[in-house]
This record gives sequence, structure tokens and C-alpha cells, in this order.
Amino acid sequence: MGREQKLLLLHGKFKELGIDQQIDYNKFYLYSIITHSTAIEGSTVTEIENQLLFDDGISVKGRSITEQLMNLDLKIAYEKAIIFAKRRDDISVEMLKYLSSLVLKNTGTTYNTILGEFSTSKGDLRLLNVTAGAGGYSYMNYSKVPNELEKLCVLINSRRKNLSLDNIIEAYKLSFDAHFYLVSIHPWADGNGRMARLLMNFLQFEFGLIPTNINKDRKAKYIESLIATRKEDNIDIFRNFMFDEHIRNIENTIKKYESSIDSNNLDIVQDVGINVGINVGINENRVLEEIRKNNQITAKDIAKLLSISVRQTERIFASLKKKKIITRIGSNKSGFWNIIDD
Repeated sequence: MGREQKLLLLHGKFKELGIDQQIDYNKFYLYSIITHSTAIEGSTVTEIENQLLFDDGISVKGRSITEQLMNLDLKIAYEKAIIFAKRRDDISVEMLKYLSSLVLKNTGTTYNTILGEFSTSKGDLRLLNVTAGAGGYSYMNYSKVPNELEKLCVLINSRRKNLSLDNIIEAYKLSFDAHFYLVSIHPWADGNGRMARLLMNFLQFEFGLIPTNINKDRKAKYIESLIATRKEDNIDIFRNFMFDEHIRNIENTIKKYESSIDSNNLDIVQDVGINVGINVGINENRVLEEIRKNNQITAKDIAKLLSISVRQTERIFASLKKKKIITRIGSNKSGFWNIIDD
């Protein structure tokens, strides 16, 4: 079975199961997209931590202010992009500059060049040349950026207008192409990867598609696909990578959703942020996150990490054991925690 046919079948099954209609699905899926997008750029903030940061304004202990601001800024940029997508606004250079200013609002930099000053926090296009690391690929000359960005907007808008909302495969191809071409133009001195992924998701929101989430663990393969596509001048390389990644993620989402329904056990599918409605609280999820990192962690350690009392931590352990989510293997002193069917 080809990639396109497989994606169509999975897309249909996803919608048929009603996964996207579950309580808070859109919110938590968006949090996952934001977390992985910033992780590709070096952020270490987890999905659970972003949930606390976004919903409750709770800053994350042990994470830098810059990391947290990066995630907060991207969330605001996505929320604005979703509004534009629902209105089917034309994509313009000014819109992209505006969204870029949101992405880098609190983490942007002001540059002084021979041609003048520009600021990434204002969405200004770069007035200098950039390369991908020491001795790496050199992106197009800054002087060509405005014209190439304008041409890209015209191309995207033209293809959007010629696409029906039910042409799923061509809509995905458009979103993947826009992603690749924007990051290849590299219009800004920073934030190009986040903007390219945001533009891709923007188009997917518009066409009612399942948004593509590039898992942080696939960062190396993702970058390799971008390099290979440029080197071979073959957009199918990047398209195929993105199709494969999206298929993998949808398959995992469906599998975990069906498993949660069949077992009538966990009602939150942790890895993709799908809330199907009941009984694993925020602090319980935070404890599970710490157990995943270190299954020999103690109640005292967790209390310190999460800024809660040891007694509260012990109650959370008891609750998770009662729900048959975790078990203790061995003694309290030398044993470890086991997450059931993690």
C-alpha cells in the first residue's frame, strides 16, 4: 500500500473514531505540537510542564526563563495563526512577519549591520547572510529574501484557491512544500524552523487536516531530509519523509486511543496529549513524568522537584497504585517503580 493511500485510510479511521472530538483534544494536541517544535530548537520543557505553564501560569523549576518564554510565545503565535486559517486569509509577507514577531516576541535579538538595524522580535527580515552552522549550507543572499518570500506567498495562495477542502493528499503536499520552501528561503535571522512548522500547520488547520507533529526524537532525520531535498533538488524527498512521520504518529495515536478504550483504564493518552476525559490529574502526570526519567526516584525527590509536600507525593503514589497505573517492584529502599503498559 502506498503512502498516500495509507494516510487516507488512517485519516478516515482517526475521524471515524472521533479522536479529534474528545474533550480538550485540540488544546492538548496543540500543546504537543508546540513542545516538540521548541524541543527541536533546544527547549527541554515537557508537555506536562507546558500544560502547567499555559493553563495555570506555573513556571517550571529547573527550566530557563528563555525556554519558557519560547514556548509561551509560540503558543500565542499558533493561536493567532489558527484565527487566520479559519478565516482563510491570504498569506502575505506582512502576515508572516507579524507571526514571526509573535514567535520571537520575548526571545528575539536586535542586530546592527552596515545596512541598518533590524530586530527579530519585530519580525524584521534579515539584513545579513547566514549559514547552517560552521562551514554548513549557505542560505540565499539576504537581498533576495523579500522577493522570494513574496513569490512564495503568491504560489501558496494560488494553490490554496485551487484546492477543495476534501482534497486531503494535495492539501498535505501543499503544507509540506510551504514548510520546506520557507525554511529554505530562511527569511529571518532566527526562528525559521518554528515559522516553517507553524506555516505547515496553518495550512493543515485551514483544510481540517490532522496537524503534523514532528517528534523531537526525529530531529536528526528531519534535518537530514531537508538537506537531502536541497542537495538533490527533489521535493519528493521531504514530502515522503513528512508523509512517513505523519503516518507513524497517527498510527501511534490510534493505537493508544483504542488501547485506552479497550482497557477502560487510563483516560489520558500521555504522549500525544489526548484527553478523553477522566482520572489522571496534573500532579499525577507530573509524577509519572519523573518516574519515566528515573524509576528509582523517591517521594522526597519528587516533592523537591515539583515543589509539593512529601505527604502529597505519597498520596499521589497511592492513587496511581490504586488505579493500577504503577506498581512497586522490590523494597521501598532498593526497589523501583514500574509504569504498567507505559
